[in-house]
Amino acid sequence: MIPRLALTPGEPAGIGPELVVRLAHHPDRPQAELVAYADRELLLASAESIGMDLPLREFDPDSPARATAAGELALVHVPLAHAARPGTLDPANRPAVLESLARASDACLAGHCHALVTGPSHKGILSVPGAPFFGHTEFFAMRARSDVLMLLVAPGLRVALATTHLPLSGVPGALTPDLLRRVLTLLHHGLQRDFGLAEPRLAVLGLNPHAGEGGHLGREEIDVIAPALDVLRAQGLRITGPLSADTAFVPTRRADFDAYLAMYHDQGLPVLKALGFGESVNVTLGLPYPRTSVDHGVALDVAGRGIADVQSLLAAAVLACELAQRHARTSAP
Repeated sequence: MIPRLALTPGEPAGIGPELVVRLAHHPDRPQAELVAYADRELLLASAESIGMDLPLREFDPDSPARATAAGELALVHVPLAHAARPGTLDPANRPAVLESLARASDACLAGHCHALVTGPSHKGILSVPGAPFFGHTEFFAMRARSDVLMLLVAPGLRVALATTHLPLSGVPGALTPDLLRRVLTLLHHGLQRDFGLAEPRLAVLGLNPHAGEGGHLGREEIDVIAPALDVLRAQGLRITGPLSADTAFVPTRRADFDAYLAMYHDQGLPVLKALGFGESVNVTLGLPYPRTSVDHGVALDVAGRGIADVQSLLAAAVLACELAQRHARTSAP
């Protein structure tokens, strides 16, 4: 199977457009049809700025999928309101950013593309007052009407998040037994479906230092986390925890687990990014199609300088290709 990967560059003023061009030229790009949902002139200007050619052909969803040639992209043109200026955000281009995400997502939902790979977005542009979502993940979940979970994948380590972009003060109140049962079920099934693990081994971190030290440093482990884990263990899930986060990631322990669940964003991700920054990939579990993304932001200070590192987008595209092929095998009659 040759997968079709829908690519969105994200924030047009950031490094995303340059990364899409560099991916098209990379010798290790996946054997897939790369379909960019973006403004034509934005991609051509990015290619010219780094001295690369970029043949663009109109995407035909009814034609047989074929691996994209080096330096080439299929294109679904999504015009910007204004020409992008690298490093300078322009709220007028917000509708085009959302349109590119919507059209790429819809192509995956319709089966025209087999996986979605996203460049970095800027939450200050996507999340305006009154917007019912905060970023890519929430947008795709709403569009697909799916319950989703954020999983970060690096070589030798997977970390999911019980809560994502919350102030630290809001985390204890957000953690409930229902939430933990829901996200751990999503993690369990996602590892089975997307990564082919028949019986995933899950490690769950505590919230407090030393996992609460028997209640002396907080009772969330006793009152919230442990009861949720007991219910899931009774259903057959292989779960260890709650574990003290300061020792849960030492090498001798990492080999015992297929994935970790962290209670908040900056509990698990500093470890993952310290071990694999530039090679780690953001995966959204729970969508009807595979979705991967880079592990970094829009890098406005780097945009337009021709020095953006494509490694994370390359890793995201390679993993998306693998996930799409696994989906195809498991869904075949």
